[in-house]
Amino acid sequence: MEAALCSPLALSPNHVFNSSNPGDRNYGFRYCPSRSAVVMSAAGTVVGKGGGVLDRPTIETTSPSRQSEFDLRKSRKTSPPYRVLLHNDNYNKREYVVQVLMKVIPGMTLDNAVNIMQEAHYNGMAVVIVCAQVDAEDHCMQLRGNGLLSSIEPADGGC
Repeated sequence: MEAALCSPLALSPNHVFNSSNPGDRNYGFRYCPSRSAVVMSAAGTVVGKGGGVLDRPTIETTSPSRQSEFDLRKSRKTSPPYRVLLHNDNYNKREYVVQVLMKVIPGMTLDNAVNIMQEAHYNGMAVVIVCAQVDAEDHCMQLRGNGLLSSIEPADGGC
């Protein structure tokens, strides 16, 4: 095992450090003129020229079949918008519906959640959010997973 120590000390090519502590006798230091560094070797072995070569770092690239996060965001922005609809049910309490809306929909405020819940209660259905299809499907599944009735529809079709 070798390690190069970079030091501002000016050492001669023949300079060798000897350890003064008995527990440190297994390590020898040697100045390596070709590398301009002090080289340390384990068990006092003589180190060859240089302190070893580091492996070249691996740069990870995405293959053409994988989409980057930027491409996914771009496709979400250009995809047609979808509406997430909340349907009225006779099972869940109003407070619970408001809590679920605030938990599932990012940026949903208490006032907006109450208004959506009231609209769904009185009209039978309310628009929760208009977003990309992938996000709309995700929000719809999360609402359903919390016991609410929801669906999605294209925002262009209809009213």
